[in-house]
Amino acid sequence: MSERNTVLRSLHDVGLAAWFGGSVMGAVGLNGAAKEQSGGDWEHGARIASAGWSRWAPVGAAAIGLHLVGTSGLLASNAARVATQQGVAGSTIAKTVLTGAALAATAYTRMLGKKIEYVSSPDPADAQKGERHPVDAKKAERHLSLAQWAVPALTGGLLILNALHGEQQRPAQQLHGMWQRCRSLAPHMPHPGDWHLTR
Repeated sequence: MSERNTVLRSLHDVGLAAWFGGSVMGAVGLNGAAKEQSGGDWEHGARIASAGWSRWAPVGAAAIGLHLVGTSGLLASNAARVATQQGVAGSTIAKTVLTGAALAATAYTRMLGKKIEYVSSPDPADAQKGERHPVDAKKAERHLSLAQWAVPALTGGLLILNALHGEQQRPAQQLHGMWQRCRSLAPHMPHPGDWHLTR
């Protein structure tokens, strides 16, 4: 392809990198540090982690937004390849499914985090919110400790599929994929290696 989509690719890649990196840093660094600094006090550790995640939330949301804008633009600009190159539609569907799952996992972990934030907060306003939506804090923390790893796992999968898409855009791969698609539509077409010159 001679067409360039530098801006869209930048939005796609920078957004995904921040989404993946932020989730890994939060799970490993922030949550781990909060537990270490809490001195065994669950509420103190939860407040530290909640404060960090609250600061990251707007940045994370912006990163996801950038990624989705870039993804949508790239999909539109590569619609012809998706339709004509063998394998591209499959990897695009897989990427769409993973993106949806990553969004759902991100929303779920944020919801659990807010519940824990309300329960552990000394702020009376937060306490009232927690009372309106009662939650088993220990159970929510157990669910969060597992769910927090789903986000980096899913976004890591998106990074791998992104690498595959890059390989599929090589000229030789495009020609091969388009030829394979033609053969699948017309299975009796001969392979180029089977062609012989006749006199």
